[in-house]
Amino acid sequence: MPRRPRPADARPARVSIVLADWCPHCVPLSDVRARRLARQLRVPYRRLDIERRAEVRVADRIVRAHGDWAPDYLIPQVFLEWTDGRVDHLFTGFSEQVARTRQGWTDLFRSAWLRRLRAGGPR
Repeated sequence: MPRRPRPADARPARVSIVLADWCPHCVPLSDVRARRLARQLRVPYRRLDIERRAEVRVADRIVRAHGDWAPDYLIPQVFLEWTDGRVDHLFTGFSEQVARTRQGWTDLFRSAWLRRLRAGGPR
């Protein structure tokens, strides 16, 4: 989980997910959970599909700058964008079985970091 210090007034601004509809780690598993995360944080949700020409450019930019970049990068990747312009990479799906990606989401939702963030405490 992200641990670097932030300005006291920075707040979550958006959850973005990079995915593809054909990916079993992405749809519906990660798509549903990323939407849930956005609802819990009360921020907009942005879905970037790497199979859509207009979206892949934005997806590639955010993954290259903040995620697990490789020419053929793993999906899904989930990002939390902040009001101060920073972006935290929260999650990359696993190339193993879908159950491993599901467990990664479970771990994120149970994390002390997310509990503090939802409560408005230190990030």
